[in-house]
Amino acid sequence: MKQQEFASRRKELMEMAGNGSIIIQPSSQEHVRNRDVYYPYRPDSDFHFLTGFGEPLSVAVLIPGRPQGEFILFCREKDQDAEIWHGRRSGLEGACAFYGADDAFPIEDLDEILPGLLENKDRIYYTMGRYVDFDQRVIGWLNHVTKMARAGVHAPDQFISLSHLVHEMRLIKSPAEIRVMRQAAAISSTAHGRAMKITKPGLFEYQVEAEIMHSFMDQGSRSPAYPSIVGAGRNSCILHYTENNEKLKNGDMLLIDAGAELESYASDITRTFPVNGKFSRNQKIVYEIVLAAQLAAIAEVKPGNRWNQPHDAAVTVITEGLLGMGILKGSLQKLIQTEAYRPYYMHKTGHWLGMDVHDVGDYKIADQWRVFEPGMVTTIEPGLYFSAFTKGLPKKWHNIGIRIEDDVLVTSSGCDVLSDAPKTVKEIEDLMRAVH
Repeated sequence: MKQQEFASRRKELMEMAGNGSIIIQPSSQEHVRNRDVYYPYRPDSDFHFLTGFGEPLSVAVLIPGRPQGEFILFCREKDQDAEIWHGRRSGLEGACAFYGADDAFPIEDLDEILPGLLENKDRIYYTMGRYVDFDQRVIGWLNHVTKMARAGVHAPDQFISLSHLVHEMRLIKSPAEIRVMRQAAAISSTAHGRAMKITKPGLFEYQVEAEIMHSFMDQGSRSPAYPSIVGAGRNSCILHYTENNEKLKNGDMLLIDAGAELESYASDITRTFPVNGKFSRNQKIVYEIVLAAQLAAIAEVKPGNRWNQPHDAAVTVITEGLLGMGILKGSLQKLIQTEAYRPYYMHKTGHWLGMDVHDVGDYKIADQWRVFEPGMVTTIEPGLYFSAFTKGLPKKWHNIGIRIEDDVLVTSSGCDVLSDAPKTVKEIEDLMRAVH
């Protein structure tokens, strides 16, 4: 993504904050996996949204109207010895030349410089609670400036949550963000198709996961957006199953929930299909209900509709399906009202999608479900889960878990489904038959 994209975001944010304010956004910390081995580093999403800077030990400070420059980046200095061991650093010069900082200072000087930047400001925009240790440093800087009142220096007396402003910005995707998310969805769709092609009885779930990971990386994504769910048979009924270590059996369904991350943007796709490539009668019955529910929900994603309308549409179709199967009995409206479907469909039909797989943005405003606007991206993912442990469920339905999930962009006239992995019964069976 071009640096102009990040610069325009910073400009928009500073215009909202106004003169007299200071905006402080740290990046995430590195985390130890075990002993001296670290997890792969990923910057804080809000920090990356504003800077595009991907190195640890970094803090962005924005000061609207500052004559010397409004964007200050604290980061690591160049260090030849450290870079030999751990890789290249941008350094202070690179922070300005490549990332648009007006000033850059060593991260070690943060405690010395930051209090001076707080002097005579009216408002601090900062998100408390995300990084507890950093919270204490901010409070310490504020207390230091407060003690300078006798010298004619005033400290900020307003503490405003930064996340509210940034998260509203992140909710509406720009054309550049949409291009990246479309590409991430295409990478994931290809990976799901490749998983279908290699799946057969006798493989292990982790072997299918390996094919997905290979496909992601082969197409330029270095990481999944979240741990992949690859669950067959009984495991397809566990919503967030990630062990991925059991053998695929003939006659089982395989549920794969996997999405690639690209340039810090997530995709999130789920497909469910028979291990042997052919739906049984009962599997097809359940699958067609879930697919109809998803299509009904997608049809409700359009400007002017509210967030809950896709879920309500999916619930109606699923409840009708459960009535038709004989699993539920009674009045459709009463069953919906009492949520009789919840033992079999216990989650919402979607969530915001963006830099985080469960992305930021309020779902309600003033206690009313949010209205869809162009540029929002949501998942649509109804499901039915017939666990063998569900009381009173006939055995013929046991261990059939099905979820179908796509990434959906709200457009000016309706919606655009970004993901296109095979999902009709015919598409899946034709694809798997061609390679088995």
